[in-house]
Order: sequence, then structure tokens, then C-alpha cells
Amino acid sequence: MGTRWTFRPIGVIRSEWKQAAGTPIQGAFAPESTGVVEVFPEYAEGLRDVEGFSHLWLLYVFHQAGPGKLVVIPYMDDTPRGVFATRAPRRPNPIGLSLVRLVRVEGPVLHIAEVDILDGTPLLDIKPYVGRFDHRDVARQGWLDAADHDEKRHRADDRF
Repeated sequence: MGTRWTFRPIGVIRSEWKQAAGTPIQGAFAPESTGVVEVFPEYAEGLRDVEGFSHLWLLYVFHQAGPGKLVVIPYMDDTPRGVFATRAPRRPNPIGLSLVRLVRVEGPVLHIAEVDILDGTPLLDIKPYVGRFDHRDVARQGWLDAADHDEKRHRADDRF
């Protein structure tokens, strides 16, 4: 229980999104949104063979999120929900996860699309998306099954 970990960023994510309000809440809602991942030189060798994947999982720090909350009102709903039943950024450990499309690799720079990440976000890790491991046909999606799917709710507001 008392173990503590220290994580060091391996790079930084650059995007057009300078503030949370207006940022897509998921990359799937913003296929035109592009950005770059700048991997620090000491980690560049770890990018070997990444160009063979169409999509990547990025793990990062929600560096501009407020303090963690256990109950939040998610973007696509008006009902308070437990934070672990949402993808809200105000979490006990502010770790973000996004699936992005890899456009191309130029040395230690990954050009990406479907970006829902704020500019300057510290990158913790990169993992390839592998359809046969990551894809699931799901039968239920909790409260999201009944959520309002209004297009306006596909962008963040100032609640976090």
C-alpha cells in the first residue's frame, strides 16, 4: 500500500488545443485534429518499428486538471458519476489515455491525428494499438448507453 512510484516524462505532446474548453473529449470525435509527439532523445531508440502501427495508445499526465474528485459530472451527461466510471481528467492519479492515429514518423517525432490532448502535455508512455488484443465487441457501456449524444457535447467545457 505504501509504495510510491516516480514517473519521468519520455516526451511532450503538441497540439492545437491550448485550453481544456473546446478540446475534443475523445479523438474519435475529431478525426481532423492533428498534433505531434516529441520523444526526448534518450528514448528515441524505443520508437523502432512503431511506424508499422496505424494507431497508438498514449499515456500522459493531465497536467492542467484540477484536484482529483471521486464524483464528477462527465461531459456527455448531467448526472454525478463515480470518476472511475468516466474518463474525466480530475482523477486521484491524473493519468490520461488516448488512442491516436499515427500519420508518420520523422526521427523522434510522431505526427498524429485524432488528437484530444492539450498542447504541452507530458508523455509517460506509448503502446501500439493491436486490434486482436485491444478490440472488444461490448454488450454494455454503463451510463453511456443512455447518454445524450448531442454533437455539442463532443467538446470539453470548463468543468474540469
